[in-house]
Amino acid sequence: MRAIEISHPGGPDVLRLVEREIPQPGPGEVLIKVAASGVNRPDVFQRMGNYAPPPGASDLPGLEVAGELVDGDFSSQNPLGLQRGGQVCALLTGGGYAEYAVAPLSQCLPVPEGLSLIEAASLPENYFTVWSNVFDRGRLGQHDDGTPESLLVQGGSSGIGVTAIQLAHALGHPVFATAGNDEKCRACEALGARAINYRTEDFVERAKAWTDGRGTDVILDMVAGDYVARELDALAEDGRLVIIATLGGNQSRIDAHMVMRRRLHITGSTLRARSVAFKAAIASQLHQHVWPLFAERRLRPVIHEVFAPEDAGRAHAVMESSAHVGKLVLCW
Repeated sequence: MRAIEISHPGGPDVLRLVEREIPQPGPGEVLIKVAASGVNRPDVFQRMGNYAPPPGASDLPGLEVAGELVDGDFSSQNPLGLQRGGQVCALLTGGGYAEYAVAPLSQCLPVPEGLSLIEAASLPENYFTVWSNVFDRGRLGQHDDGTPESLLVQGGSSGIGVTAIQLAHALGHPVFATAGNDEKCRACEALGARAINYRTEDFVERAKAWTDGRGTDVILDMVAGDYVARELDALAEDGRLVIIATLGGNQSRIDAHMVMRRRLHITGSTLRARSVAFKAAIASQLHQHVWPLFAERRLRPVIHEVFAPEDAGRAHAVMESSAHVGKLVLCW
């Protein structure tokens, strides 16, 4: 099979198209003939040598794919009744940049009704991440009076961002989002958010103004660093800050007294190294609560550009430039 490997840590040019043996599925796993692979920020970190695969995972980058089930173990842990020949999208721990990939069957979901395989390849990493962090860890739900809680998304035009905006909006929550220019702000607004250009506006002031001074209930943060102190100020009482990336730096200073006085929660997570059982539980929740929203056209994939495998380096360059809105996908 053709695959894209990282020849050595470095820039986008270290990605190279090679021939590899087709991987073999083990117990509880399936082999997918890949039609398309999603490109994600963790792939960039892995290419740079800053995000090693978990033990036992493929050394190839790629955390999500869509394609056809061609082999594997369908006898157990198959609550969705998936079978050989079916079209699925899947969350992986690695190995997605290839014409064939292995995934636990319990981390596979049927391609949502009405979507192409290219569109489906853009879903797993973002939807698993958003559901786990916004709705499980962040507990985005209802106020005591039954009104929906609000969400602030940092980096609203990213793949994670457009997913969080759409999903929270579809479920009836007020959504605010930051972006780096007016064009990206308009894209966020088209998806259902009130947008804040963080280069010209203060997101703390805007979030408080839009909530009558109360603050937002949940913040999904991919920046960290100096943003954390400001985000705590933007939270409502009993608000939750969920950190899923540290693009702004690993170190943050906080006002601990404010955290105590306003009963704030600071949490975070990474997904790649979590157990199959943990990810299978998320897959079940997505199938039950989120996949029907695609059939109802309340959710839609947002794909910025599709690349040929030999252009994987260019896809990574676009990812690093942050010039995109939505997802980048490799098509095999």
